[in-house]
Amino acid sequence: MAAAAVTRRVNAIASLHVDATNGADEESRRSSSAADNSPVAKRINDAAAKDNDVWVAVQEGDMPAGNSSQPLLFRTMKVKGSIVHPYRFVILLRLIAIIAFFIWRIRNRNHDGVWLWATSMVGDVWFGFSWVLNQLPKLNPIKRVPDLAAIRDQHEHSTSGESNSNLPGIDVFITTVDPVDEPILYTVNSFLSILATDYPVEKYACYLSDDGGTLVHYEAMLEVASFAKLWAPFCRKHGVEPRAPESYFGVKRQPYTGSMQEEFASDHRRVRREYEEFKVRIDSLFSTIYQRSEAYNRKHAKDDDGVLKATWMADGTQWPGTWIEQAENHRKGQHAGIVKVVLNHPSHKPQLGSPASTDNPLDFSNTDTRLPMLVYLSREKRPGYNHQKKAGAMNAMLRVSALLSNAPFLINFDCDHYINNSQAFRASMCFMLDPRDGENTAFVQFPQRFDDVDPTDRYANHNRVFFDGTMLSLNGLQGPSYLGTGTMFRRAALYGMEPPRWRAHESKVNDDKGKQYGRSTLFINTILDGAKKERRSITPVFLDEEIVTSELASLMTCAYEDGTQWGRDAGWVYNIATEDVVTGFRMHRQGWRSIYCSVEPAAFHGTAPINLTERLLQVLRWSGGSLEMFFSHSNAFLAGGRMHPLQRVAYLNMSTYPIVTVFILAYNLFPLMWLVSEQYYIQRPFGTYILYLVAVIAMIHVIGMFEVRWAGITLLDWCRNEQFYMIGATGVYPTAVLYMALKLVTGKGIHFRLTSKQTEACSGDRFADLYVVRWVPLLVPTVAVLAVNVAAVGVAVGKAATWGLLTEQAQHAVLGMVFNVWILVLLYPFALGVMGQWGKRPAILFVMLVVAIGTVAVVYISFRATYPVGWSGMAASSLGKAESVVAAGSSG
Repeated sequence: MAAAAVTRRVNAIASLHVDATNGADEESRRSSSAADNSPVAKRINDAAAKDNDVWVAVQEGDMPAGNSSQPLLFRTMKVKGSIVHPYRFVILLRLIAIIAFFIWRIRNRNHDGVWLWATSMVGDVWFGFSWVLNQLPKLNPIKRVPDLAAIRDQHEHSTSGESNSNLPGIDVFITTVDPVDEPILYTVNSFLSILATDYPVEKYACYLSDDGGTLVHYEAMLEVASFAKLWAPFCRKHGVEPRAPESYFGVKRQPYTGSMQEEFASDHRRVRREYEEFKVRIDSLFSTIYQRSEAYNRKHAKDDDGVLKATWMADGTQWPGTWIEQAENHRKGQHAGIVKVVLNHPSHKPQLGSPASTDNPLDFSNTDTRLPMLVYLSREKRPGYNHQKKAGAMNAMLRVSALLSNAPFLINFDCDHYINNSQAFRASMCFMLDPRDGENTAFVQFPQRFDDVDPTDRYANHNRVFFDGTMLSLNGLQGPSYLGTGTMFRRAALYGMEPPRWRAHESKVNDDKGKQYGRSTLFINTILDGAKKERRSITPVFLDEEIVTSELASLMTCAYEDGTQWGRDAGWVYNIATEDVVTGFRMHRQGWRSIYCSVEPAAFHGTAPINLTERLLQVLRWSGGSLEMFFSHSNAFLAGGRMHPLQRVAYLNMSTYPIVTVFILAYNLFPLMWLVSEQYYIQRPFGTYILYLVAVIAMIHVIGMFEVRWAGITLLDWCRNEQFYMIGATGVYPTAVLYMALKLVTGKGIHFRLTSKQTEACSGDRFADLYVVRWVPLLVPTVAVLAVNVAAVGVAVGKAATWGLLTEQAQHAVLGMVFNVWILVLLYPFALGVMGQWGKRPAILFVMLVVAIGTVAVVYISFRATYPVGWSGMAASSLGKAESVVAAGSSG
């Protein structure tokens, strides 16, 4: 019965998703749901049918009733007992097996090599501890499904042909810093998808924070505002999905889901032609601005004694930000704050467009042509100040938006992310406005989905094990962590206010307000207003323009935050590479909850770095920031009593996981000892040791298959996760540990470069960047591990050939070799990556490995080394290494 109800709801959601024609009567939307056979609806229905095999609806009696007079806005699903109970049993069984294994090892310690035995024991204990930290929060995976039909019923109404909405306001934040490393075409597509999304136009505003202060970004926003006058009405008229034009026009098949098929073809051709011209204008901005500035500079040089080298805007005024030829007060890291409203607040009544004409061949006479507010800003930069990178930009944008729109909710994106599902904002509101515990929800986190990843996902860019496994399991606790993009926030939570269930006094925010939020009285007066959930509309601050301008400039100055709580108890957290996770941690520590929302089609899409070096540098920043979190005031041990105990465990795992890789790297390099010394013992007796290892390895793979089942991921996703974890464990994570150790000793912070999304490959190949090799020291440890294990396999083959294939010595050699080969299989994507263009032909890698192994074996045979005493010890050490790596891999 519950499954059938969920299916009916999904049908309604599918209908609402594909029917985006403005002015349509709400009842006609409902009546069309049963007959909707669009590809999007079919996709959602197929996903629901698949979920019914794994997930079941939680009965309402099992949940807090809340306000019974209001409908529930989302459904909660739990994993079927036939899956989750065996899953938990195997976890318990493996925990018992690990404890028994450690007890046995202690009772049978190796006295011949105590130092080696003790080292391996420390490593294995840490592996087991990390596995427990990773596994405990996954015991109760929960899925929450937004009910878009219910939120339309409750918050949107249609009267006299006009729709009325009391949905709350939303401020949309996007940050960027470099138009080259973060290609400007990504940024403009992100904004076009936002300006055209299916949410009441007067209820949201868009902000771009340009930390580089470049005129290119501002003029790109002017072009966006101009093209959006055509693009947004086109999307509304024809129900276009996705609403980023680059992605929409890049899809080979575009099933029509609107209601004006006869007009669609001609409209489509016209809009596509206009978009191509729009892209040309965007691409030419760099040269256009340069040529204009050169012309103005020559003109003013004739009138003045000095020769100006300014950058000029189209209206003939100097750009206040960074100049092309940087000068005093106009260079990167040194310029005044800038706020420019590109599009003003729209009216609260729909404005229909004009009928088709000679000048305008598109008929928008029944389509709302309004656009939401669009604002460009760049905060002040001055030498000698720590500007706190993205976190500082977000906090400046938080303050500026409070004076211009002050929406009670906001959502932030990276500049390369766009809205893929136009219902995403409504889906978020299903959780924020739900009568059960919505007011205590700080943020809604969507999974990150990526375009242009190679078909085999060589470097696990999709990261489905994390997004659809780990994050989904945290839904059953206090909620997922904040992941930096695609996140809907409650403004009150970002201000550092406590959730209502823990809030002693509603006016607590007024105490020491100047010390907490700064000296701007106008800004402080907006805080309580913006925190009220009851306030549904975006309302600008109606004051004298000069006063507002002065206040905005003050809010963006470098000195504004001096002596305040910004960056610690208010806004995004400072002085850490992973400001996103720590900001979410602060909210959970205060008692707020969060929700993980995965919808079909995916809410947002972005761009992932498919170049090996850029991918590893990205992971280095994440892992380094995680360790910084552990050694800061955001340590999970200091969370306080309001955080769920297993949520605390999850954060502890997030902040310590790189440490375990030091032992993994050591295990992977231990085969060097086989080449130098012929004796290598870890544990005796050998037979019992093997039985324990086989048991714990088998159980961890069984647990993994259960997670593949309830998380809805594929075996390829799981395998790629294991492979990339090993790649990170041999090079990236140990480097992060080294950086953290240096910081603890020297007190100097860690500098992590911006992940570049700009391809260096000049090729028509869509995945050409996959084969670009940029050598950095970060690659060296993994290359060393590859070489050591290839040599170990070659030595094993040589020894087996020397002593005969049927001897006990040869069998031990082959047994040890199996696990070295397994390490090579895990590092296979890395080996392809460092091959560059040769990586297009994996057969070449196989031939190279065979030749290398054969060469080592021949060299060994030529020396005819004497058979060592410790063959069984060598094989056992290989197995021990493998078990440790598998255990650690599961915690990745």
